[in-house]
Amino acid sequence: MAIEQYWGTGRRKTSVARVRIIPGGEGGIIVNKKPITEYFQRADHWQAAQRPIEHVEKVGEYAVLVNVKGGGHTGQAGAISHGLARALVKAEESLKLSLKKAGFLTRDARMVERKKYGQKGARARFQFSKR
Repeated sequence: MAIEQYWGTGRRKTSVARVRIIPGGEGGIIVNKKPITEYFQRADHWQAAQRPIEHVEKVGEYAVLVNVKGGGHTGQAGAISHGLARALVKAEESLKLSLKKAGFLTRDARMVERKKYGQKGARARFQFSKR
């Protein structure tokens, strides 16, 4: 007998989150083997990460297990949010319209612009000197 579980992969900046939800779990969110409030020091990060499950009012109905790597805390929170929304759609197809309308299923494609060679940064230039 296999445990019913649903996977969703979320991405944001350079972060990748593999989110697994299990129906009927104790309802907590575990990120890299730590509770979400312990993993993220700032409240806005863990609130952003669990926003999709709150939006569809399914808090406590699923156990959420997350492996996330790459980037910083803001990117990781966004990746978890994206992956959680994708996993919820796999679990319940009826949630897709609500999550899509709220923007949780759209991958945020913004990335850091690369630094150009011979220059100070992506857009910054060394000061021009006429003489």
